[in-house]
Amino acid sequence: MTLIRKDMARKVDAILFDKDGTLFDFHATWSDWAAGIIRDLSGGEAATMARIASEIGFDLAVGRFRPESPMIAGTNREGAECVARALPGRDVDEIEHLLMLSAAEAAPAPAVPLAALLGGFMADGLTLGVMTNDTEYGARRHLQHAGIETCFAFIAGFDSGHGAKPQPGPLLAFARQMNLAPERVAMVGDSTHDLRAGRAAGMQTVGVLTGTSLADELWPHADAVLPDIGHLPGWMTA
Repeated sequence: MTLIRKDMARKVDAILFDKDGTLFDFHATWSDWAAGIIRDLSGGEAATMARIASEIGFDLAVGRFRPESPMIAGTNREGAECVARALPGRDVDEIEHLLMLSAAEAAPAPAVPLAALLGGFMADGLTLGVMTNDTEYGARRHLQHAGIETCFAFIAGFDSGHGAKPQPGPLLAFARQMNLAPERVAMVGDSTHDLRAGRAAGMQTVGVLTGTSLADELWPHADAVLPDIGHLPGWMTA
């Protein structure tokens, strides 16, 4: 099989994006949603709200996820397991399904004007994909909501059959399905899960600061750390 290489003057032929914290600003998208889901699942009972918040790493006082929250880079299933620990007697499968449906309806807050940026990448011949540890259903709903689903040739969640980050399987599935050399693909994300997966897949790795991780956390795993994905065009041609 001949792997496609396009413009060799450019660093990459394709970009695989994480979703939350990368395409969409993490706190602007998820903080209000989390406060609402905690309130709904607890029935507003203060002690139960505190237990759920503790398990998912959410600071009720400031209304934001803590940097160490397992919800930030974890899968929907892992999030459901965290919530279930705070709700003895509730079925984890039921919670997982509820979280999937609720999260899919959260209004995503674009990190930058996405249509123009992604349109420019496509006009330049770049292949675009999304790989998230959210569900594929949730990913497609959010991309539809933002009006950008058709920009992506590949959309995968942790439940799409390729595995989850930080394992490289879903990233390599993107390269394989798009007939791309992994070293000519940039994995772009806001967490070490994203970047570790990219390194393991043999891809270039770019961290962005629109999630919850600090630059110092990302640099050991990144070829570049940018304020947001709007700086990718400059990085690709630098």
